Amino acid sequence: MAGALSLVGLRKTFGDAVAVAGIDLDIGEGEFFSLLGASGCGKTTTLRMIAGFEQPDEGRILLDGRDLAQVAPHKRPVNTVFQSYALFPFLDVADNVGFGLRYQSATKEDTRRRVGAALELVQMGHLSGRKPHQLSGGQRQRVALARALVLEPTVLLLDEPMGALDAKLRKQLQVELRSLQKTVGTTFVYVTHDQEEALTMSDRLAVLDAGELLQVGTPSEVYSAPSSARVATFLGTTNLWDAEVVSSSADGLCCRVGDVDLVVAPASAGAGDAVALMVRPERVQVSPTASADGANVLAGRVTTLTFRGAHTSVLLDCGGLRVEAEVGNVAGSPPEWLHEGSEVTAEVSPRALHVLDRDQGTSP
Repeated sequence: MAGALSLVGLRKTFGDAVAVAGIDLDIGEGEFFSLLGASGCGKTTTLRMIAGFEQPDEGRILLDGRDLAQVAPHKRPVNTVFQSYALFPFLDVADNVGFGLRYQSATKEDTRRRVGAALELVQMGHLSGRKPHQLSGGQRQRVALARALVLEPTVLLLDEPMGALDAKLRKQLQVELRSLQKTVGTTFVYVTHDQEEALTMSDRLAVLDAGELLQVGTPSEVYSAPSSARVATFLGTTNLWDAEVVSSSADGLCCRVGDVDLVVAPASAGAGDAVALMVRPERVQVSPTASADGANVLAGRVTTLTFRGAHTSVLLDCGGLRVEAEVGNVAGSPPEWLHEGSEVTAEVSPRALHVLDRDQGTSP
C-alpha cells in the first residue's frame, strides 16, 4: 500500500495573508501523523492542498515519490473525512459507505464484500440498514470513516472529525481510531487543535503557528522537550520564566529568575545569556516540609487550589515567583495539609527544567 508523504517548500497565500509559509515535512508510510495548531495556523490549508482542494503557490506534494501538486483531487489516492461527515440523508448506512465504489466500476458482489468489511472495521455492520438521522454522532462518524476506508486510499486525511462530539465520546473514539489505524495500516494525517487528541493518538506530530512549522517529533519529544517557548506554551500547561544565566559549567547552569536562583542540568547556554526556563506542573513536587538536601527547594505559599479530579492544580507564590504544580488526589481529595494560604515547599529537579530561547518568555 505504501503511503510515504513528503511536503517540499509548500506555500499558500490568500491575498496578502500567508496561510502556509513554505513548509518541509516528511510523513512515513503507515504513520498516524497529526498537524496541531490553533485556528488560522495553516493546518487545514495544508490538508486541503494534500487533498487537492487547494492549489499550492509553490512547492511539491510527493506521495511515494510522485508529485501530486497538479493532479486533480479525484485522481489522487487519498480520501478525506470531514468534521461534518457529509452523509447522504436519503441513503442507508451501507449505500453511504458504498457510494464511492460506483465510480470504481466495482461489481455488486465486490461492493457488498468491501462495504461489509469496512462496516465491520468500524463496528457498524449491525446498523447497515439505518439512515443517518437514526444514528448518534459517534455512529455517523464511524460511517464516514468506513466510507473513506472502503476506497482503500493510500493516505487518509482527517479534518477535525471529532470536533462536534462531546468530551466523553471523543475520548472513546480516540482509542478506537488509533486501534483502527493500526489494523488497516493506512497512513493517517490528522488535523486538530486539541492537544490531548494529538498526544493520545499520534506516532508523531507537527506543531504549526502562523503558517510556520515550529517542531516535529513524537508526542513525548514535543511535550517534554519543546524546541521553543512558542511550542511550550501551546502544548499543555507549563511554567515559563524569563531568566538570565549567572554561571555555566560542566555540572550545569545557575539561572536567576527575578530574585530566585535555580540550578539547571547542563545546556547550551553561557553566563550572561537571556533564556527562558520551562518546567511542566506535574514535575514540580509540593510537600509540607523541605527536602533535606534537594536542589531548587523553594519556600512558597498556596494562593489558589483548583480541583481537577485526578489531581489538584496548585498555584504558589515562591518569593515573588509564580509556580504552578500538580498534586495527585490519591485519597480522592487534596491532602489535608494543602489549602489556600498554607506554607509549603516546591522542589524542582534540575533535570526537569528545560532551557529555551527567549522567543516568548514570561516575566516571573
